[in-house]
Amino acid sequence: MTPRVVLTIAGSDSGGGAGIQADLKTFAALGAYGVSVITAVTAQNTLGVTAIHPIPVDVVAAQLDAVLDDLPVAAVKVGMIGDPAVAELILSRAERLPNLVVDPVLVATSGARLAESASVAPLVSYPCVLTPNRQEAGALVGRVVETAGEMAEAAETLAGRGARAVVVTGSEAAVDVLRFGGTTELLRGEPVSTANNHGSGCTFSSAIAVRLAAGDPVPSAVRNAKSYVTAALIGGRAWRLGAGPGPLDHFIS
Repeated sequence: MTPRVVLTIAGSDSGGGAGIQADLKTFAALGAYGVSVITAVTAQNTLGVTAIHPIPVDVVAAQLDAVLDDLPVAAVKVGMIGDPAVAELILSRAERLPNLVVDPVLVATSGARLAESASVAPLVSYPCVLTPNRQEAGALVGRVVETAGEMAEAAETLAGRGARAVVVTGSEAAVDVLRFGGTTELLRGEPVSTANNHGSGCTFSSAIAVRLAAGDPVPSAVRNAKSYVTAALIGGRAWRLGAGPGPLDHFIS
């Protein structure tokens, strides 16, 4: 059977654990055919990010049009943008980008600041599935977000700006918050004791996109993605790749 095509619009991670690389691994692991548009090249490894080189907007546009003009994209994950002009470009093609999932990559798992909230502001009010972690949600709403209650408040605020759904992640207790259809829900999961969590946010949003491409309703897509990330964290927790937080096992069986 011909696989569904899922597109990632994101930055490249030279360490292979996050960004475009994590997205394509997730797509492949979950049975989708992954295609990509690179918005930035980063120099990074498990210890952090040492350099970022944005791709010119016209080159990002050329990549995007090349994909859309030939391949039947069923869902789209947007990761690191870095430039409001790229967000505007994505909005200009929005009618051709079904099941849009936006991971507002502002802060890496390592804590490195990758972009400012202004870079994703044009997309926050679009009816997408928005998946910020606690720090990113805080940057988008302009206040500290730490507790489950604060995560819920941030999700409701962001949903009120126009998002189709909002999932705020990042609780050490594996509790995420989903705001969808006017309802706020706590999603409780299994805490995984591991230092190897590099790229977990990218993986989560990519898994949601795959499930939406398959026709899952948003709540089911989010729950399935959460379960997949938990399994990938468990699968990679004994790995010793690099001196810092390592990657997940995307191909856990």
